[in-house]
Amino acid sequence: MAIPVEEAIAALSTFSLEDEQLDVQGLAVLLSSERYATNSPIEYSDVAAYRLSLGEDTKAINQLNTLIQEGKEMASLLYTYRSCVKALPQLPDSMKHNQADLYLETYQVLDSEMSRLREIQRWQASAASKLAADMQRFSRPERLVNGPTITHFWSMLKLLDVLLQLDHLKNAKASIPNDFSWYKRTFTQVSTQWQDTDTMREELDDLQIFLSTRWAILLNLHAEMFRTNTVEDILQVLIVFCVESLELDFALLFPERHTLLRVLPVLVVLATSSEKESESLYKRVKINRLLNIFKNDPVIPAFPDLHLSPAAILKELHYLILNHMGTIRAEHDDFSIRFASAMDQMIRLKSSDGVDNDWSRDIKGNMYDIVVEGFQLLSRWTGRIWEQCAWKFSRPISDSQQNSTTCFDYEKVVRYNYTAEERRALLELIGYIKSIGLMMQHCDTLVSEALWETIHMEVQDFVQDKLDTMLRTTFRKKKDLSRILSDMRTLSADWMANTSKADPEQHSLHQETEEMRQNTFYPRPVAPTAAQIHCLQFLICELVSGGNLRKPGGLFGNSGSGIPVEDLKQLETFFYKLSFFLHILDYTATIGTLTDLGFLWFREFYLESSRVIQFPIECSLPWMLVDHVIESQDAGLLESILIPFDLYNDSAQHALTSLKQRFLYDEIEAEVDLCFDLLAQKLNEIIFTYYKSCAASTLLDSSFTYACDDAEKYFVKPLRFDAIFKLRRVMVLGRTIDLRSIITQRMNKIFRENIDFLLERFENGDLCGVVELQQLLDILELTHQSISRFLELDSYSLMLSEMQENLSLVSYSSRISSQIWSEMQTDFLPNFILCNTTQRFVRSIKGTHHSSHRSSASTGKPYFYCGSHDLTMAYQGLAGLYRDFFGVPHMFAVVKLLGSRSLPAIIRALLDHISSKITGLVPKINALQEALPKSIGLLSFDGGIAGCQKIVHEILTWEAKSEVKTEVLHDLKEIGSALYWMSILDIVLRQIDTTQFMQSAPWLGLVPGNDGQVKHAYSDNTPFTTLLNAATNAVTSSPACPNPSTFLVMSKQAEAASLLYKSNLNSGSVLEYALAFTSAALDRHYSKWSATPKTGFIDITTSKDFNRIFSGLQYSYLEDSINNPSKKQEMLGDSVAWAGCTIMYLLGQQQHFELFDFSYQFLNVAEVESATVSHYQSSERTKSSNFLQGYEGILEAMRKARRLNNHVFSMLRARCPLEDKVACAIKPSGAPLHRMKFISTVSAFETLPQRAT
Repeated sequence: MAIPVEEAIAALSTFSLEDEQLDVQGLAVLLSSERYATNSPIEYSDVAAYRLSLGEDTKAINQLNTLIQEGKEMASLLYTYRSCVKALPQLPDSMKHNQADLYLETYQVLDSEMSRLREIQRWQASAASKLAADMQRFSRPERLVNGPTITHFWSMLKLLDVLLQLDHLKNAKASIPNDFSWYKRTFTQVSTQWQDTDTMREELDDLQIFLSTRWAILLNLHAEMFRTNTVEDILQVLIVFCVESLELDFALLFPERHTLLRVLPVLVVLATSSEKESESLYKRVKINRLLNIFKNDPVIPAFPDLHLSPAAILKELHYLILNHMGTIRAEHDDFSIRFASAMDQMIRLKSSDGVDNDWSRDIKGNMYDIVVEGFQLLSRWTGRIWEQCAWKFSRPISDSQQNSTTCFDYEKVVRYNYTAEERRALLELIGYIKSIGLMMQHCDTLVSEALWETIHMEVQDFVQDKLDTMLRTTFRKKKDLSRILSDMRTLSADWMANTSKADPEQHSLHQETEEMRQNTFYPRPVAPTAAQIHCLQFLICELVSGGNLRKPGGLFGNSGSGIPVEDLKQLETFFYKLSFFLHILDYTATIGTLTDLGFLWFREFYLESSRVIQFPIECSLPWMLVDHVIESQDAGLLESILIPFDLYNDSAQHALTSLKQRFLYDEIEAEVDLCFDLLAQKLNEIIFTYYKSCAASTLLDSSFTYACDDAEKYFVKPLRFDAIFKLRRVMVLGRTIDLRSIITQRMNKIFRENIDFLLERFENGDLCGVVELQQLLDILELTHQSISRFLELDSYSLMLSEMQENLSLVSYSSRISSQIWSEMQTDFLPNFILCNTTQRFVRSIKGTHHSSHRSSASTGKPYFYCGSHDLTMAYQGLAGLYRDFFGVPHMFAVVKLLGSRSLPAIIRALLDHISSKITGLVPKINALQEALPKSIGLLSFDGGIAGCQKIVHEILTWEAKSEVKTEVLHDLKEIGSALYWMSILDIVLRQIDTTQFMQSAPWLGLVPGNDGQVKHAYSDNTPFTTLLNAATNAVTSSPACPNPSTFLVMSKQAEAASLLYKSNLNSGSVLEYALAFTSAALDRHYSKWSATPKTGFIDITTSKDFNRIFSGLQYSYLEDSINNPSKKQEMLGDSVAWAGCTIMYLLGQQQHFELFDFSYQFLNVAEVESATVSHYQSSERTKSSNFLQGYEGILEAMRKARRLNNHVFSMLRARCPLEDKVACAIKPSGAPLHRMKFISTVSAFETLPQRAT
């Protein structure tokens, strides 16, 4: 049977579910914390049912609530953000090769974190834009939608609170910029292997600016809100709502109260961006109400361990100029445009005759309004600088934030208290103030008449028309007040300006027939005096207050005065206009006062408290701004580099005129002298460094930059110095300074110092540094060409000749040529060895012979190299490729540096050195000749290789003369090096001559003939002279030609130039000249080194010829190099073979050497013995090779020597064919006789010396 429900319920009610445990815990965790009353679960979709036209309002509320929820999630992300860098592993030294993998892994980890920060950056920009658009939509006076509602107010305030918390978290979390710096560093490392990273770099730069800028989110919101300037009223409404809610405790929950406290200072800052808006706000909300709120709640919770200070936010956002630069720039640009437009109208008005009076009054009235607005702008901007200085003085930097251990208190408030961004903003604002003041001052004579007429019209319109109306209406029956009005009219009315020219009696109070007629008058440039304005202000006060200035409601409050509101408003407007008139009339003085920024220099209080005479210029704010421009090298600030010196002018003027202290002026003058000198020095360094970097970047090998992954660092960011180059009249403390002339003088000095440094650097190095010297001088020359387009610099060639001490017309030596010859004598010829295969000289690794002693090179200024550090390192890397050898590139540099003036002196000195070395060899060769047997036969084939070696050892008994043998080898090495140096020079000169020939041949009419020879296509004149002669004839035949003689001279000069170029085509060979000179030097010792056969046949037993000596030297040298590895060929190189073969060839002993050389005979014996053994023991390969065991090394060395000798002899036969010589001669003085003729060739030997007979 079922139990009834009522009984079951009654039975259950008898059970007790409670126990005896006490409630010692709080409220348990709720299963649901959603708010369905304060937050609509259906997004206010039911509001439409009430037909209140709130569709736009609810739509905006839903959008803002979505943004609030997203913002809270991002705030939680920032608050819980912890540094990832601290968790990164540190690689031990044994795993440094995995550094690239670590960078990649680190980048991947940090990129996920940075992507969240990028999302926050994008979200805040979107949220600020939507919030500003929402405020603008509900702020328009002509809006046709209802709202915003109180719920809408709360949504706006909560979203603003979220943006504020995000900004505060971004500023407070130190781990975020630390991780970002690591992220940027790893990105730089890993992005070198990627393509198209420009977009990623731009995003990285934007994120860096966002993270490093304090209050970036609020500043962006400010910019978005005032993009259209239509949110002032909604901001004021929100401020009133916040103030009343806080004062009346309308916020029931503490989070709502904290939200109101956090957003209130931000709203105040946004609503007081200008003085007009500030006045409007403070009329609705008294400032004492705001101060009481901030005083009662100085600190507000934001997060569990993070708080906000409303007063600090308000002050920082208000006082720092950096936070207002967007508005200031917009005001500056707008005012400049409108002022220029007003000035253009004034100029048109001045140049027009018979213009309409109304149009003239409108233009002059507009000019007056623009001037007043300009004064207000200057006043507001200068006031901001004053306020920021006061803020900085009240907020000195802490000891933990400064780099220096000890510093003055003044440094804490000035030197270390301004960030780079704040210095830039301050400099920019000073530039705006000075430029606007200068623009207004330049047109003072043009606007003065308009200002005076406008002031006259304002005064006469009030006293003749408006006061007349008041007398006939409001004050008709009030005799005391009427008397005051009459006194005002009598005091300031200008009846002479009336068109009716009526007597003053016609304007009396008793003529009722004229009551309704307004007076018409012509404005005249007659302004009221200070006394008239003073009396008018007094009479207005008497009229309004009745002598009681303390009446309730203020001066113009309508409380008991009996004056209608409209009349009070007119009196109030005219009263405040009167205070403007005197400042407008003192046009120039007012501009001077508003643009006076001299207070930025004075520091008397801190001088006294620090007990010092004066602070260093690094603490001076004007010099700090100049130094900021110099150090930052911002292209937008360079043209403003002299603006801080206006601060010195202002401070000096204030010291003399206001403070009247000469010692202050003397201190300012001393600082200005020092600062201007430093400015000129640093400015020259910046200009020189920039143009030198541009030159180095231009001359840098394009293939090098193409191969670099980070080639963008070798390109120079463009800077503009045009405005600085045009500064001929800089006013500093009453003095006019020609800055252009100072820059030019110092630039000439820098060029000379740079040339001297490069030459001194070359003088402290070896000959291999000539390529680097030529590169650096080329960069310097291109720098000179670039700067010479703007400044009148000295000639580069003149400065180079001056620093080389080569100015005399009869001087053929220079510092470079002297250094080259000195290095060749003391270091190159003794210590460098020749590698014939690579055509290079390299330094011997076996030590030096007569080593030169050099002083350490001085370290020059960075801009003496290649400008920027990156370019300097690049050029040093390229120059390092040529630092360990001397070859064809070095010879090109030598030819270019010495030129045709100094190169012959080097050639002559080198030839004399060869001659002296040959002369010095004579006694040494004689000593070796004496040690040889009188008769030397051919080596026998019977004894084989071993027997030949034994015979040679018996012949070459030079053990007692080892030092002589070593000296002979070194002398031969120097002679061979000199000859090969001349051959490289000959190659370079021929290439240069070929290039010049290809360039000049078309102009000279040279064409190739059928036989390969060059012939003239024109018999009479060259194409160059023909062209100029035709042009000269055409010009001189014209009757309009003013001066035909000039063209005739030009034609003659063309003919002379053609002759000069033709004469340069038949140039001789330096190597052939050197060989002829060497041959002439050998002729003096021919009898000692080359014995004439008595029978007329070849004497195979002679031992006195040079070829016998060289054969012995070569054999012993090769044998020593094999037996003693420490005496390898690196000590002497291939120069010995070049010297020995050249001497033997010029002495006619080539065939003797090839027949009787010990090494050649040794090789012949080895070949015969090898062939014989191979013939008889062809079946036993191992035995056939045993006889060569131990001789492989020397045989290979002999074969290499024979190949080298054959190469040298073939070159000598090609360049100096002895079989075709008829005769040769040379004077005792060493001068060649140009009578040399050769049968086989006609081009090379016509200018060579001839051998004496």
